[in-house]
Amino acid sequence: MSPSPSVSAVSAPTQAELLDFVRRTAADAELISSLPLDPEGRTWVRLEGPGGSEAWLIGWPPGTGTGWHDHAESVGAFVTAAGELKENSLTARLPADGWKTLELSEGIDRERRLPAGKGRSFGQHHVHEVLNESTAEHAISVHAYYPPLPQIRRYSRTGQVLRLEHVERPEDWQ
Repeated sequence: MSPSPSVSAVSAPTQAELLDFVRRTAADAELISSLPLDPEGRTWVRLEGPGGSEAWLIGWPPGTGTGWHDHAESVGAFVTAAGELKENSLTARLPADGWKTLELSEGIDRERRLPAGKGRSFGQHHVHEVLNESTAEHAISVHAYYPPLPQIRRYSRTGQVLRLEHVERPEDWQ
């Protein structure tokens, strides 16, 4: 007699499902207006994401950004709900482990302008930085990640040289 099949868990949300969630959430004007904004530092509120994902509502004062980072093995999506954000990203997939400094090839940089209502999804090990380049206006965005972020790797960049600076764990931002 063969063993009985186990009950399957709810399937993990896809990048498309995460993008749909952040779009719908960014369109919730009452939620977006409820985020307390700080004139100097980013603010955030954790949200209940779909299928066990981690989600955040984030406020970006003028001139703020994330610096270069990735979300390790998590896939994700984000949408600008108010204002405009800029995303700089790399098109090349970088090795996940085993390096401290990499020299990047020419032509792998991408820039996206994301005004209110625009966003994107991304796969594992996506290296990017997100910026609010406005000198006067806050931006607000909604983000979702699955699996919930195991870590964020932070990088410095000088020209084509990317250097791993440190690794943050959930206890560092929650």
